[in-house]
Amino acid sequence: MSVLDREILALMRSVTETTILPYYQTLTEAQITNKASNDVVTVADHSAEKMLAEGLAKLNPGIAIVGEEAAHDDPAVLERLSGPCWIIDPLDGTNNFAAGKPPFGILLALADQGEAQSGWIFDCLSGRFCAAHKGQGAFIGGDRISAKATGQSLPVAAISTVFMDPAQREAVKHHIAPHYTMVDIPRCAAEQYPRLGLGINDVSIFERTLAWDHAAGVLWLNEAGGKAARMDGTPYRVDEHGRTGLIGAATPELFESLAGQLDRMS
Repeated sequence: MSVLDREILALMRSVTETTILPYYQTLTEAQITNKASNDVVTVADHSAEKMLAEGLAKLNPGIAIVGEEAAHDDPAVLERLSGPCWIIDPLDGTNNFAAGKPPFGILLALADQGEAQSGWIFDCLSGRFCAAHKGQGAFIGGDRISAKATGQSLPVAAISTVFMDPAQREAVKHHIAPHYTMVDIPRCAAEQYPRLGLGINDVSIFERTLAWDHAAGVLWLNEAGGKAARMDGTPYRVDEHGRTGLIGAATPELFESLAGQLDRMS
């Protein structure tokens, strides 16, 4: 584990213990706010983002910071995504957290020129720590990992339809679902990407592709030998915040199969 990985892990653990877990299963209604349709934010999100931003600024004061909650309050923050920046999802899986159930975690990435260079995923309850650096592989803890498929006769698919329109949902139901074993989504990218790398799920479709949700996971899965990219196969960029649609797969072959089916469906 690199020095930077150790520093990031220490920060994630500190934030979890100090500002996230004390609110777990203790939130009051006043501490939960509807941010958008199918999306909430809690006092833990805001506290965690503040602490993470302060910690990252100490690691490298010259790098801009793009936090999910800061960007929600001021969309101009998104302009920082084209240059060197830290990207923060302080509490991924907030809906689960607010309901008092797992999974939920922290996602951090370091990006430059629209591409993630490093990414970290932390499970706040289990302590699982995923790290990846561009061109250097993917790791869980200090162990390098290689993504693997489930080996099921019908590949296992976790497809998020939460942010799809009704026509898209029906198309997935009739044209995609019959070719896969469909499973529930965790509503937490910090859990979904590890599932794709660890032989639990084979493929996943994400409609909403915000940088804080996907920068770390896309890099980690690709570095593990899987494939995460836009539906047309082009690379995911953190600065394309108006674009939708993303496929994650345990292997490039599984990616191409699903992408081909989606292409024929359109």
